[in-house]
Amino acid sequence: MLKTLLIKNYALIQELSVEFSSGLIIITGETGAGKSIIIDAFGLVLGERASADVVRRGSDKAVVEATFDVGGNSKVRDLLAANDIETTDELIVRREVSAKAQSRCFLNDSPVTLAIQKQIGELLVDLHGQHEHQSLLRVDTHIGMLDDFGGLGGMVEEFRLAHARLRSVAGELADLRRRERELREKREFLLFQAQEIDAVGPHPGEEDELETELRILENSEKLFSATAELYAQLYEGERAVRDLLVIARNQLHALAEIDPRFADAARECSSAEAIVSELAKFVQGYNARVEFTPDRLEQLRERLGRLAFLKKKYGGAVDLVIAHRAKLSSELALADNFDQVIARLEGEVEEGRQESAAIADRLSSKRHDIARKIDNAIVQELAGLGIAQARFSTRIQQEQIPHTGNGGSLPANAVRRGKTTVALNPRGYDNVEFYLSTNIGEEEKPLTRVASGGEVSRIMLALKSILAKTDRLPVLIFDEIDVGVSGRIAQAVGASLKNLAGFHQVIAITHLPQIAGFADVHFAVSKTEKDARAFTTLRRLTLDEQVREVARLMSGAEVTEAGLAGARELMGLH
Repeated sequence: MLKTLLIKNYALIQELSVEFSSGLIIITGETGAGKSIIIDAFGLVLGERASADVVRRGSDKAVVEATFDVGGNSKVRDLLAANDIETTDELIVRREVSAKAQSRCFLNDSPVTLAIQKQIGELLVDLHGQHEHQSLLRVDTHIGMLDDFGGLGGMVEEFRLAHARLRSVAGELADLRRRERELREKREFLLFQAQEIDAVGPHPGEEDELETELRILENSEKLFSATAELYAQLYEGERAVRDLLVIARNQLHALAEIDPRFADAARECSSAEAIVSELAKFVQGYNARVEFTPDRLEQLRERLGRLAFLKKKYGGAVDLVIAHRAKLSSELALADNFDQVIARLEGEVEEGRQESAAIADRLSSKRHDIARKIDNAIVQELAGLGIAQARFSTRIQQEQIPHTGNGGSLPANAVRRGKTTVALNPRGYDNVEFYLSTNIGEEEKPLTRVASGGEVSRIMLALKSILAKTDRLPVLIFDEIDVGVSGRIAQAVGASLKNLAGFHQVIAITHLPQIAGFADVHFAVSKTEKDARAFTTLRRLTLDEQVREVARLMSGAEVTEAGLAGARELMGLH
């Protein structure tokens, strides 16, 4: 639900801030007051294109900000989470357009691309009128409307998962077939590389171990002489550290007999003597184990040289050489068992195709039944909305694709239906498009080509009326829905909007009292002038003001008592 709308420095609007509620929201105003400007500004937060021309003269930028309640809208929350945007029950959508035509988009104060903002807008609002944001005029939305009406969402998801599995396995199979000749031609080369690596047989961590041992052997003389000297300094030489500590210990014990405060120092000196003795013992043992082994030194150098050759040829590190050997094993196994792997994947593709085809068949069958119900219901709704001669049909077709005939393999993303081969798509194999004829004797044509702006709004109103309980778009905006209607038809349009508002938040701009009289909330747009500048404002009306506005729509600028009485009667107020 749309909760608030803030517009700053947009065309004739200096600043406009409005709070909305649920139900049927009617917006009226004099011609030229700025009703369409408000809708155009709102289109910015839905991701529509904008130019610097919309920035009010004298301002640096135009700002439009809308707050939505998205607590129950899982699709919006998933899209926000996928783009690392903070998710709460409230979503603030903001768009800024500078006087230099630079545009910035924000969702909950996080900057986003225009494409993401447009995706969010399509999940929140359906706007009908002289605007691009009309889901009915996008053929790709028709199948979704049909599926929503029939409650086929679960089956569509079942197909989507099966289709994804099929595409994954088919992709693996296609990739393998592309590599078949390459693998077979490279087999000898791969085998040579594997044997070359195996002849050395590197293992993880080996290089560090060898380099450590080599460093020790290369410095064995230095290690021997240094440890011998160190042992003498610690234990056996003149004035050895251990002998000095023994003297100091004895002196400290003698002092402790005179003054007990030297007792701790004596004990610490004894500990130091023990530590030096252990250190000397370690150095003596190390010195005794130092070996001069030229043969081992040569072995190490040779081994490291062979590892260096492999590193240079296969990746620059021993671990990468080992990883390359593992890859060779996999490719050689594939090359040696290619036919078996291909056969297994072909079987999995066929199983996936049959599973997908079975679900798509069920979907298509149900869609044909649902389409007939939609067609009849739409025609009845349109008759009540002033399009009496309308004929409406939901056409379900499949994309046929060429097939090689007997003996040829079936494309992975296709299934057979009788003697034809049809392409699969993310919702089965059906393509759905609405067709319409609004005049007697005229053939039905694609809805996107034959409907006028006012008719589109009424057709969408009819569709929304029959889809009301299944449609998930929370906000519906109708602009120019009253074009070409009056009297009884206008009353029917108003009643239909009122009924639709029981399932959605509906915002309608109208000039007709028969529609305005159904409002749960009524806003009036007005234009004023000050200091040679025009200002558009939007104000929520009290009940008395609402009655007066409906009366104005009925009788013109001069509102009479009779007009007020007629307005009350039209609004059901007694």
